[in-house]
Formats: sequence, C-alpha cells, structure tokens
Amino acid sequence: MYQMIFLQEGSNIGNMILIPLMFLVLYFFMIRPQMQKQKKEKKFQTTIKKGSRVVMTSGIHGKIVDLIDSDNTCVIETSAGKIKFERSAISMELSKKYLPKEVKKK
Repeated sequence: MYQMIFLQEGSNIGNMILIPLMFLVLYFFMIRPQMQKQKKEKKFQTTIKKGSRVVMTSGIHGKIVDLIDSDNTCVIETSAGKIKFERSAISMELSKKYLPKEVKKK
C-alpha cells in the first residue's frame, strides 16, 4: 500500500515537469519559427521596389509598376493588365534563377 502511494506521488511530479516541457517544445518548434517567418515577410513587404517581379498570395505573377505609400498599396502589371493590390498580398519576389531564359536577358 505504501508503494502505491509513493508511485502516485512520483507520477504527479513527472506530470508537473512534463507539461511545461511540452509547452517549451511547442514554442521552439511551432510558435517561434512562425513569428520569425512573419517578421521576415513584413520586412520584405516594406522593402519592395518598383520593377521587382513578384508572386501574389493568390498565385498571380507580375511586375510592380507603382507603390502608393499613403494607403499601403501597389500597382502590379500582369499579362492581363494593371491591378491594384495591398502590399500584404505579395507573397514573394521572383529571383532571376526562377525566370525563363528569355526574361533573364532583358
């Protein structure tokens, strides 16, 4: 009987250590990388320039024609024409290594 009480107390201490350890692992493997990714995206969106080729979150590819700082928007030229987007809708910049050979030469 004394052994059972001792084992139960030991498992409570183990659980008290295990729960904070799980939160710590969750923070370092899920929350922290997501926060770093958001900071990186925010920095990218504020440093974009005219003439950059970008991909929108919707998958639209285009070239930035105009940046409007007052309402945080930009005008993007696509094959269909010019479209006005929020800067937060820009997903990533197309680097030259991903562009076709004809576009690289220009």
